[in-house]
Amino acid sequence: MSQQLPDVQATQPDVSVGLNHVGVTGVEKLVKLGRADDRPIVLMAEFEVFVDLPSWRKGADMSRNMEVIDETLEAAVAEPAYRVEDVCGDAAERLLEKHEYTSEATVKMEAEYVTRERTPASDKRTQSTATIIASACATEEGTTEEIGAQVTGMTVCPCSQGMSNARARETLADLGVDDETVAEFIDRVPQAGHSQRGHATLRIECDGAPGVDLHDVIRVARDSMSAHIYNLAKRPDEDHMTETSHANAKFVEDCVRDMADGVVNEFPDLADDAVVTMKQSNDESIHQHNAHAERVAEVGQLRAELNGADVPGDD
Repeated sequence: MSQQLPDVQATQPDVSVGLNHVGVTGVEKLVKLGRADDRPIVLMAEFEVFVDLPSWRKGADMSRNMEVIDETLEAAVAEPAYRVEDVCGDAAERLLEKHEYTSEATVKMEAEYVTRERTPASDKRTQSTATIIASACATEEGTTEEIGAQVTGMTVCPCSQGMSNARARETLADLGVDDETVAEFIDRVPQAGHSQRGHATLRIECDGAPGVDLHDVIRVARDSMSAHIYNLAKRPDEDHMTETSHANAKFVEDCVRDMADGVVNEFPDLADDAVVTMKQSNDESIHQHNAHAERVAEVGQLRAELNGADVPGDD
């Protein structure tokens, strides 16, 4: 008769302190993202799986976490999921059910997502990549899901462009060009400004709300910067991106504010208490440091601010 192995994880710890997140990271799985009129998209996704741990228990059941995530994701591969956040939600609910000692289970997922598009001037076929960010948190009160994306684009600094504008005006005036022509030239020909590669992150806590489509999330994030960038760019495309970005110069703060405006306009069906996370990080070209801005807010608060209403607590 074999001896039963001791369940060390269930014993009392030496230090009785509860933990918020205990689990595993770096779990790679294939996930199928279904499309109504086309073949599913297969993603190589990386998962993080956590449960909370009470102060009286030494450890979590790591093998059980892996069993649950394997069961859930294998099912997702067999039957394509139409919302990646639902995969996380399903896994989180299974974790909560199988761990009798936990009160909260969290599953996070990231995956590279490829979209097909055409270049802006030469109209060539190309691809763009975005990082899908999905997560879910399950408790006895219910499950909260989040969908988001991180995308790369281009920004131009309005401050350095303003200095170039001033220099151009002085130079044209010295050449005898009249003020009206100078003003028209500056308006029609965007002046130089130092550019950055920008990284926009947009996440929406959706709770199964209608109207939150992954492609729209990606588009709102990309549109918040000065210009899109492309994997393929012929000379006309390079010229188009340069002119577009310099005609639409933005500070890192402007990108986050434009993201907020895009969320409110693009997702009118979101509940006022839906939480939106918006971040912009720019890789500076003339500095050794980078620029960063972010905002986390409920949609109702953003709507009020964009409509010019006074928001409690915003003095």
